[in-house]
Amino acid sequence: MTAASTPAQAAEVTADPPERHEAGVARRAVGLLQEFNLAGVVNAADVHVATRVGRLGGVEDEAVLLATALAVRAPRLGHVCVDLATIRSTADSDLDDPVDLQQLRWPSVADWQERLTASPLVGPDRPMRLEGDTLYLDRYWSLETQVAADLRERAASWPDDVDEAALTDLLDVLFPAAAEAADSPVVGPAGVAVAPRALQRLAAAAAVSSRLCVVAGGPGTGKTTTVARVLALLDELAERAGRRPPLVALTAPTGKAAARLQEAVHEAARDLPVPPATRERLLALRGTTAHRLLGRRPDSQSRFRHDRLNRLAHDVVVVDETSMVALSMMARLVEAVRPDARLVLVGDPEQLASVEAGAVLGDIVGPAVRGLRMREGARRTLARRAGQDVPAAASPPTIAIGDGIVVLEHVHRYGGGIAPLAAAIRAGDADGALGLLAAGDGDLRWIRWDAGDAGATTLAGASALAPLREAAVEAGRVVVEAARKGLAEQALAALGTFRVLCAHRRGAAGAAMWGHIVEQWLAAEVPGLGGEGPWYAGRPLLVTANDYSLRLFNGDTGVVVAAGAERVAAAFERAGEVVLISPTRLAAVDSVHAMTVHKSQGSQFLSVAVVLPPAGSPVLTRELLYTAVTRARRSVLIAGTEDALRTAIERPIARSSGLAARLWGSTAGDAG
Repeated sequence: MTAASTPAQAAEVTADPPERHEAGVARRAVGLLQEFNLAGVVNAADVHVATRVGRLGGVEDEAVLLATALAVRAPRLGHVCVDLATIRSTADSDLDDPVDLQQLRWPSVADWQERLTASPLVGPDRPMRLEGDTLYLDRYWSLETQVAADLRERAASWPDDVDEAALTDLLDVLFPAAAEAADSPVVGPAGVAVAPRALQRLAAAAAVSSRLCVVAGGPGTGKTTTVARVLALLDELAERAGRRPPLVALTAPTGKAAARLQEAVHEAARDLPVPPATRERLLALRGTTAHRLLGRRPDSQSRFRHDRLNRLAHDVVVVDETSMVALSMMARLVEAVRPDARLVLVGDPEQLASVEAGAVLGDIVGPAVRGLRMREGARRTLARRAGQDVPAAASPPTIAIGDGIVVLEHVHRYGGGIAPLAAAIRAGDADGALGLLAAGDGDLRWIRWDAGDAGATTLAGASALAPLREAAVEAGRVVVEAARKGLAEQALAALGTFRVLCAHRRGAAGAAMWGHIVEQWLAAEVPGLGGEGPWYAGRPLLVTANDYSLRLFNGDTGVVVAAGAERVAAAFERAGEVVLISPTRLAAVDSVHAMTVHKSQGSQFLSVAVVLPPAGSPVLTRELLYTAVTRARRSVLIAGTEDALRTAIERPIARSSGLAARLWGSTAGDAG
């Protein structure tokens, strides 16, 4: 054990805490647990679990109990495990005025390993598992090893019943060479120029060829369009082979994302050059949440009706917005898919990860995010089936995970300054991103505003934020005018033109505060706004809980519109059509003048204003800023300091996990 550097510093971290921190204090903690609890590294619940486990195991070793508390803390913060070698430099404090964590009595890594290895709390059928420097709670170790084993087995199993000649013919129909030739080549991270539609064709061939395919890429790269073509390919291949059409499941982690996937597949299916029967089957597909697909069990919060012993009947399972899927849900999904079925994961590995433990999609894509990686045999087979070259680096013969992973590069949805800004953020190029923002080419605008200033909230009425106010009022006024006339479709369209996005829910840079500010701005500029009560025409709505009876999902947005005879209705868009619902039937809605970046995932707006918290905010990361910026199609306005921007761009989410190493071996660190 290492000692505190001075008695004064030791006393500083063990003194009685300020009143405002008492809720997080473990009153019965002693020794290292007390020291790290008072410093805000572990909270009262972490300490309670560690103490209880230690008591049951007859363990009093301070270092082991501290490691246990840190392992309990890890999933709460999104980590799957705790890396004992780096925790000293990566740990944060929950306190408003934290002490210097480097002055705490951190055990040495070697001492920790020795004590944990000898502890009855660590090992098979014990509460924790230790692998090298990495400590897991047993549940998360089991989940991670299970997911890795299932994905490795699935990735290495390629169906042998693919009619290659038929596949190539159908690819020529769905991805015509003339259209590919018209595409401008994109130079990907590997430095290989390839036409965007050729990458989509390659992804489609990979999805047909492999039992595990990942179609990755940023917003607007054509992921769901490619998925629709994959489903059409599989349907027509089955038809030509005299087999029944494949049974397909469209799923996503949230109801909103599932509904968007369904709509995107239907929209693409209407224009595909496929037989009427294939089109009808695609249009008949329905999206559902992963929870509903697997079937909830009344006796369990973590297990489902469909599992390894009761597999799903589907031949193809498509999972959209996979970046939002936590490790626990991925384990349940993967084990429930039949070994001979195809699993297609779709998403952006560089977006925000799940709010629960794990960064599963990022771990699965791994180094392929910087250039495709495939075994030589798989690369040759895929090239033959796709009828084109495959720009992939060679993976070791034992690493099959990359064989079905294709990362789409070309963004069709936005251009101008947004595309290079997003690219700079992804690359961690703070100077490049700041240069683009400072230049302000019309698509990009930067307001230097500090949410940490004592008077930050009063700045909402000051000239510094005039561009943000002007944009919010202009968009809000159009929504209100259309809503007052009862023009629901126009009001909903106007609602999608602008949104304020915030990193936090609370505080000076939070969605709650900024929602109130925007509402005040509108009330000052639009006569009579809100005078009719809470259900005033023009009020933007955010659904905060799934309501399957109304087919409304958490994250859906709508607007209150006039419905005649002094009545109002809540208008929502559903599958391209407007539905009107009585406000009295809405059980869980809020106003949505502003929303968190997390809530905005899966949504798109013409323009966004991104309000950044101070640089010290722990949620300020590269993935958060990238997600926020890529919600816009036309223009981005950022309100924040240079320090906040640099911090976000230079701080990627670092979630402790061993999944990438289990899947990719020694090449896992090549993701960059």
